[in-house]
Amino acid sequence: MNRDKNKEIQVFDTAEQLSDAAASLIIELSDQALRERGRFLLSLSGGRTPEQLYHTLASPPARDRLQWDKTYVFWGDERCLPMDNPENNAFMARQVLLSKTVIPSENIFPMPVNLTPAGAAKAYEQTISDFFGHEEPRFDCMLLGLGADAHTASLFPGTMAVHDKEHLVAEQYVEEVQMFRVTMTAPLINNSRNIIFLVAGKTKAHALQQVMTAAFDPDKYPAQLIQPVDGNIYWLVDKEAAALL
Repeated sequence: MNRDKNKEIQVFDTAEQLSDAAASLIIELSDQALRERGRFLLSLSGGRTPEQLYHTLASPPARDRLQWDKTYVFWGDERCLPMDNPENNAFMARQVLLSKTVIPSENIFPMPVNLTPAGAAKAYEQTISDFFGHEEPRFDCMLLGLGADAHTASLFPGTMAVHDKEHLVAEQYVEEVQMFRVTMTAPLINNSRNIIFLVAGKTKAHALQQVMTAAFDPDKYPAQLIQPVDGNIYWLVDKEAAALL
């Protein structure tokens, strides 16, 4: 493993090593949150890269080191697909991870994509507001991925949600994937105590290079928007994704 302290990037030889490191970090952040606030607020991501992490978290010893009854799970974005569709982010996480744990069902907050996209965004924003009450919405751990086009969550290049500073959650139609998406907005993501990017595979190498080195241009590279206000950001990447750095 190599670490570039200036960029806060940790590079791993394999996706398995990356997943093991991410699981260890999540356990560490959970322990800290439980000591300081008595609960662990975790926002998950979709896609192929975190799926390996979910397998790791669903298996001993990682599974047994998390206090699932004090863990609350949200999602940073969602595809507007039926909740039982394998491409639905929450469905995948339930199948691979959550169903293998003892987390109470009332601790799981999927995006309600049985509604219209606009209705789902509004309802999820209300869910978040209700959950935090008078507190400022702030997750202990925000898990994110990076697309080959430099999108993260469902903040895609050239879309309105990239510039949304008024809402916690937004909906949009993404022409690139010809699908409606619902996503947390950058201000909500950036309010997290800890943000973890997982990036794996050679198809992500150019996007990672641009996000890290190109001039700030979130319309082209939306992941550049992710800069925590008062928190930590971790980039955990495999050797293939880091090839151009």
